[in-house]
Parts: sequence; structure tokens; C-alpha cells
Amino acid sequence: MEKEMEKVKIDSLVFWSSLIVIAIAIVSLVVFKDSAEPLMNSILKGITHQLDWAFQFLTFGLFIMLMWLVFSKYGNVKLGEEAPEFSTFSWGAMLFCAGMGTSIMFWSMMEPIYYYMGPPFGIEPLSNEAANWSVAYGMFHWGISAWCLYAMPTVTIAYSFFVKKNHSLKISTACRGILGKHADGFLGQAIDILVIWSLVGGLGTSLGLGVPMVSTVIGEVFGVQQSMTLSIVIIVIWTVIFCASAYLGLYKGIRKLSDWNVYMALGLAIFVLIAGPTLFILSNFTNSFGIMLQNFAMMSFYTDPINKSGFPQAWTVFYWAWFAATAPFMGLFVARISRGRTIRELITHILLWGSLGSWIYFGVFGGYTINLQLTDKLNVVDVLNNEGGPAAVVAILKTLPLSEIVLPFFIVLGFIFLATSLDSATYILSAIATKKLEGTQEPARWHRMLWGAILAAIAVALLLIGGLNVIQTSSVIVSVPVIIVYLLLATSLIRWLKKDYPNGVIKPLKEEE
Repeated sequence: MEKEMEKVKIDSLVFWSSLIVIAIAIVSLVVFKDSAEPLMNSILKGITHQLDWAFQFLTFGLFIMLMWLVFSKYGNVKLGEEAPEFSTFSWGAMLFCAGMGTSIMFWSMMEPIYYYMGPPFGIEPLSNEAANWSVAYGMFHWGISAWCLYAMPTVTIAYSFFVKKNHSLKISTACRGILGKHADGFLGQAIDILVIWSLVGGLGTSLGLGVPMVSTVIGEVFGVQQSMTLSIVIIVIWTVIFCASAYLGLYKGIRKLSDWNVYMALGLAIFVLIAGPTLFILSNFTNSFGIMLQNFAMMSFYTDPINKSGFPQAWTVFYWAWFAATAPFMGLFVARISRGRTIRELITHILLWGSLGSWIYFGVFGGYTINLQLTDKLNVVDVLNNEGGPAAVVAILKTLPLSEIVLPFFIVLGFIFLATSLDSATYILSAIATKKLEGTQEPARWHRMLWGAILAAIAVALLLIGGLNVIQTSSVIVSVPVIIVYLLLATSLIRWLKKDYPNGVIKPLKEEE
């Protein structure tokens, strides 16, 4: 009973400060929308073009550090004494679904076409060489590098929560190894508010892609006219799903929804692989994977300063900034579900589960889309240019056998995919604004529902005034101070490890039955 009372205590300072900052920021962006949007876009362009080198070095540097942790003596450090809470499948499903959302459904089909139209390295657009690189670049952007940005915060937060016994799911707490007492002061509060804002911005990004895509597919299936009412109905349904999942908690809600999400996502990918040009998809996947591996270093540091095509800034650097902005949330959530894992196990599973899921989707859906374009079965380029991305997704799905079944299935999958991201977000928002969590304690249910209602209200308000793009852009701008947070987290972890294991002696773990 005592623990039950403890978990309902919110951190009033973080909670109200976050709400006030969010309210002021959103109202300001809404009131000054006409001037805010070009200003935000100008700032974003400045970030991606002036700090391209910083994001490239950050991402590759994280890869090097994570590999060092995996192969060093510290890889054997166990995050908590207890056994893992979740099966490896459910654990992997939750971390993948929290990180991807509906974005992977959209971009696995559209991104290769964008690269086909505007390829890197001065390659001729719409050429066979451009087609060769199209899926490979998508696999690169959603592969190892992206998941490195997620993995680094996860390791430090998990170490803080399960090893150092800092019973608080906050980024500021995970930085205590370097910040010391300042983690509990103004600086720590500023970091936590920054994380909450990045979460709200991530919501804008997810909804900005998810709502139009699902709305267009629903319009195709049910013959419903596209409207604001339909978009609001979609948000309401999403809210009901992710709030119900968050209400049931990690064990009964989020875990089960993520399991079903992965089953359905794999089912759809297998269907497209079998029903589509199977041999081409497999061959193109193999070819694209080889191109990505061979050119990994070049793609990781490509900034094109001489020709100034803008390709790496518009795509690679933007993606690294976007992933970095949402990484603190991912780190908090994945750390919470990773009790009982070793540092080595945590890193390798995040990188492999995340990358494998992304590679499968890009290999199958990207390969299928490129095949439609190259064989003239569907001019995806024309549909994309004339009608937009959501319409292109519908046109691609309609070329599949049994499309009358595939389209409704895609709608359900879209709802579940975004819901699995949002229920994780609701859970973590309430955890950040909770004073203390111990063992298997979870944030209070009413607290989770409150954040669910806040997210839904923000989403509808932004949709009504057309502010999703501004919020999305602002969330990426947040990634600049997040670079400093990365440095704090990395330094904090190394200090803790060296202090806790001064002699470098770490007992190897016994094999678990």
C-alpha cells in the first residue's frame, strides 16, 4: 500500500514547468505562425548546413563508443540483479515499435523514390545507378547509425536506474555522474523540460506523417472524403488505443500491443515478399545491403562541401538531428524495460533488433516500390509529384493482389504502429514527472491518462491551426542542445564505470537457464 501511494506522487516542479513551457511555446507558434514557420525553417537549414560535421561525428563517435563497450570488460556489467522482466521477443518488439511508429511504413516506400529522383554523389536522376542506391541509402539512414543514437542514452539511463539505484526516470538523473548536485537543480530541470518538449515535437512528426497517410487509405477503402473531421476522428481513435495500452501498463498493455504490432508488420512484409516479385526483392535487398556496407564510412561522413548538392544536409543530417531529438525518450523507455540485461546484451539487441526491422521493411517495401517504377507497372514518381506521398502509398498498395484486404489491414497496422509509439511516450512523460519509481513500480494510472489527454488535445489543436509542421521543425531544432546532453551522458557513464570497477574486475555472468 505504501508503494502504491509513492508512485502517485508527481514531481510538481517538472510537471507544471513542462506544461507552462509547452503551452507558451505552442501558443507563440500558433499566434505567430506566419512568421514562425519561415523562421523555424531558416534555423533548421542553418543547423543542417552549419552543423553537418557535428552530427556526422556525433553519430559515428557513438558507434565507436558503443562497440568499445560491447567488446570491453564493461560489456559484462549486469543492469540490476534481478532476472529480465520480459522475454527477448517482447523486449525487442517494444524497443522497435517505440522507435519506429508509422514513419517506417511511409518512408520504406517513399524514401527510395525520393533518392531515385534526387540521388547523391552527382548521380544522374532517374537512372539505373540512382535505382541501385535508392534502397541502400534508406537502409543506411534507418540502420545501425540511427539506432546508435538511441542506444547511447539507453545504456546510461539503465545503469543509473538499475545499478546506481537512482530511482528516477529522468535524463538529468542519468547525468548525475558528471553534473553531481547540479542534476537536482535548475540545470537538471532544464534538461528534463527539454526532453519533454522533444517528445511533444516527436508527436508532431509522427502525426504529421501518420494522419494524412491513414486518412488517405481510409478514404480509398470507405469512399470517405478527406476532411478535418476525419483527421480528428483518427486522432481520437489513436488516443483511445494508446491511452488504454498505457493505462494497462508495461506488462498487460504496451508489451502485448507491441507483440501484435510486430506479428502484423512481419505478416504484411512476408505477404508483399511472396505476392510481389520475390526474386527481385531478395536480389535487390542483397545488392543494397552490400552497397550500404561497402560505403558505410563514406555515407557516414558525406557533407558534399564542394558541389553543395544539399543531399546529405536534407537527408542524413536531418535524420540524425531528428533521431537525436527523440533519443532521450527512447533511452528512458528502453532503459525501463531492460532490467537484468548486460550492457553488451542491451547494446547488441538495440542495434540488431532495430536495424534488422528497418532493413526488412526497406528491403521488401522499398524493393517492391522500385520494381513497380522500373517495370512501368506504376509510375510512382508521377503519383508522388502530382498527388503527394499518402496518395502514392495507396497507389502502391492497390497494385498488390487482394488489395481489398491489404488496405484495411494497412489501416489497422498504421493505428497500432503509432499507438505503440504514443503509449510509450505517455508512459515516459508520466515517469519523468514522477518523483520516485522503485523496482517494478509504474507511474500512476491517472498520471498516464492525464498525459494521454494532454497529447491528444495538443494534436487536435495543432491540426486545426495547421501547426504540425512548425512543431516538427522545432523538435529537430531541439537536437542542438541535445548534442551537449549526449556528451554529458557519455561522460557520466564512463565516470561511473571507472569508479565502480576501479580494478577492472567484472565477474562473467553465469549462463541463465
